[in-house]
Amino acid sequence: MLRYFAEWATQFHSGFNVFGYLTLRAILAALTALAISFVVGPYAFGLIGFWDDYLKLVVGDSRGLIARYKYLWQSVAGLGAAVALYITAQSDAETTLYVPFFKDVLVPLGAAFVVLAYFVIVGTSNAVNLTDGLDGLAIMPAVLVAAALGVFAYASGNVVFANYLAIPYIAGTGEVLVICAAIFGAGLGFLWFNTYPAQVFMGDIGALALGAALGAIAVVVRQEIVLFIMGGVFVMETVSVILQVASFKLTGKRIFRMAPIHHHYELKGWAEPKVIVRFWIITVVLVLFGLATLKLR
Repeated sequence: MLRYFAEWATQFHSGFNVFGYLTLRAILAALTALAISFVVGPYAFGLIGFWDDYLKLVVGDSRGLIARYKYLWQSVAGLGAAVALYITAQSDAETTLYVPFFKDVLVPLGAAFVVLAYFVIVGTSNAVNLTDGLDGLAIMPAVLVAAALGVFAYASGNVVFANYLAIPYIAGTGEVLVICAAIFGAGLGFLWFNTYPAQVFMGDIGALALGAALGAIAVVVRQEIVLFIMGGVFVMETVSVILQVASFKLTGKRIFRMAPIHHHYELKGWAEPKVIVRFWIITVVLVLFGLATLKLR
């Protein structure tokens, strides 16, 4: 909106051109989201998550939204987003899988793009939700990953940078930087109240939507594999649950004391803040590694 306002206002004064700069709008988005979070934080997106929490807290059904229905509506939303991105693609670059570190390894997906996009969006949504089990554990990795994806969005939307870095040029993705900046700012504002001991909690309302947003952004900027790297904590949490369930059903034994894996470390005697901060440190390392793929090609 600010971009269109700037374009309209420049006819009255050239100084409004400053609001057309992508980087300034990203900074303003981050600061605005941060300010809003500080204001509304003490009192609290995703329709699915809202319904789940509504059933638990208002109706009194501790199960919330039954898992199969939750996954059904996640699938509907994820598939809808995947199909929309596929049919609106304006170049082959928008439906090609890019492998980091290898600038010449390109996998044209065609219609299979829809399948990949679906699993990335829905998978990331559930992964963030599984990670949201300790105060601040999910939001800080999400903030860091969003910030890094913003860098990829900015570079992918600039033909000069994209060619120099040997990444796909996707017209218009530079604007996604503003969304990433808003997530960054809002996430920091939420962390102010969610840090240990938490005053507010993300719940399914935030976790499902935030995860889906990160997945969708990664798909738009064609960095699904890099998301897998940078979101390694989310991946680790999800894999721990899968392994735990599979092991118990097949052998009757558990691999971890409790899954997701952050609870395993708690039961081993790690204090909650220690688990949280160490997982944050792992994310910082993984995000830096993901950003390094911009040059190591």
